[in-house]
Amino acid sequence: MTKRSGKSRNILRLSALEITQGKDRRLYCFAVDGKRLHDFCTVSRVSRFEGENLHGYQRPEVVSHINQIKDYLESENPILPNAIVVAFDETVRFHPNPKSANDSPYSRSGTLEIPVGMELLDTEKPGWIVDGQQRSAALRDARIKEFPVCVVGFIADGLEEQRQQFILVNATKPLPKGLIYELLPSTEGKLPLALARRRLPSLLAERLNYDPGSPLEGMIRTPTNGNGVIADNSVLKMIENSLTDGVLYNYSDSEEQVQTLKDYWEAVSHVFPEAWKLPAKKSRLMHGAGFVSMGFLMDTIADINRKSKSLNYKIFKKELMAVKQICHWTEGAWKFDSDNTLKWNEVQNVPRHIQLLSAYLISNYKQNRNL
Repeated sequence: MTKRSGKSRNILRLSALEITQGKDRRLYCFAVDGKRLHDFCTVSRVSRFEGENLHGYQRPEVVSHINQIKDYLESENPILPNAIVVAFDETVRFHPNPKSANDSPYSRSGTLEIPVGMELLDTEKPGWIVDGQQRSAALRDARIKEFPVCVVGFIADGLEEQRQQFILVNATKPLPKGLIYELLPSTEGKLPLALARRRLPSLLAERLNYDPGSPLEGMIRTPTNGNGVIADNSVLKMIENSLTDGVLYNYSDSEEQVQTLKDYWEAVSHVFPEAWKLPAKKSRLMHGAGFVSMGFLMDTIADINRKSKSLNYKIFKKELMAVKQICHWTEGAWKFDSDNTLKWNEVQNVPRHIQLLSAYLISNYKQNRNL
């Protein structure tokens, strides 16, 4: 993880307090002029390049939020009491002071040495901002001479640990859930149970979205893929339902789970080509209600064909033909029963409509599959 450079580096020396947590984890609390944060810190924003693996872990800067903080910093008597959290690489060093009466079993004072240099590229800076991106940006842009801030730093073992800490710090804040879920597949450390349960669904969704040749390649809308036509949460719900009590539950190998999903949605794309790859406003197949309901149909098809040696594209396509004529993804009306009819675009992503549509698809599939 060390970032080496032939460029000369100066050393910024700051008084700091080292705090020991657990067996051997150490935090470093110190004060620094907020204008100097970007001399040794960078922000690793979430991004992908031409289908590559996920890079970084931060959200894009929120301009309106930054401007609000900036205006406050330029006011008469501002205060920023919350510490900015920074992950350092191993080039940062702590030198304890001689034993002092003020030291305790879990803390000691000393000097933190941080390599800095105005000519350093972002990739060469020793610190990454884990929490406080907007505050640091506002400090950078504010028309003030200086502004001391509190910083809590730790030495990270690598990008993996930075991502883990970023998720843990931000999971309880009003952060877009899609960003956290997109980070989960590449985060292997221990996480809260609720997030750990979403790791496998997030991994499967990532494979569907970025595997070359996947029927859903580039179609799932995420923080790094804003042009997708299907909401990431709809895909996650479909996968979670199947993992809990559907065909994906029957597989212990994620590769088999991915292949089953690819085979099914490839078949769906060929049976309903007129509704495929359209925005949700133009196709209820790409809408949350349709996508989740079709996931329930996948599980039903798999259950009925459970005696087959293996589920594959051909089986799914053949079985889906049983519902082709009764689906109204882009026009017409869904006639659920004599007293319940909805226009094709009146179906909403709410539990009642998902239940109606799922039951309708499954019922018609069972009735028509042998005709």
